[in-house]
Amino acid sequence: LPLLNRVTNGEYPPGSTLKMSVAAAALSEGIITPETTVSDSGAISIGAWTFRDWKTHGAVDVRKAIAESCDVFFYSVGGGYGNISGLGMDKMKKYNDLFGFGSPTGIDLPSESSGLIPDPEWKQRKIGEKWYIGDSYHCSIGQGFITATPLQLANYTASLANGGILFTPKIVNRIKNPNGQEIIM
Repeated sequence: LPLLNRVTNGEYPPGSTLKMSVAAAALSEGIITPETTVSDSGAISIGAWTFRDWKTHGAVDVRKAIAESCDVFFYSVGGGYGNISGLGMDKMKKYNDLFGFGSPTGIDLPSESSGLIPDPEWKQRKIGEKWYIGDSYHCSIGQGFITATPLQLANYTASLANGGILFTPKIVNRIKNPNGQEIIM
């Protein structure tokens, strides 16, 4: 599809980039504190299902979990495990929505995809299945049914860097000051 604007219309799993949203949600909701630690032995198991990490991280707090991209930490925080109750998909969706996922950014271009932040009702309606804890685990690391556009990811990352303001992106070819002089950036 050579004419597809992948920045605004490509929908891809955001992967570990979404972990910062899950961390913000868990901290805001009081699921964890900055000092909360999770012991990562390389995987967690729920019944017959095993959810693996890409490596064994040992004792991990939120800072280390983000720095090392620790899946087990985010499985625990997102879906719950051990002594951590977990956010659940509805709360993860709430915060992902606040960061601009699941809806167009509003950029001044002719078309833009929404991406998808699923929830249990969506899965039942679209797939005809109930929501499982494994679905929450996958979503907590930016996988599963979640998709986002590259522009949504850039806008989300900018909001993390600028103190939490989610701007509507604009296409410009120059910026002028109030006197009409072009500002060189």
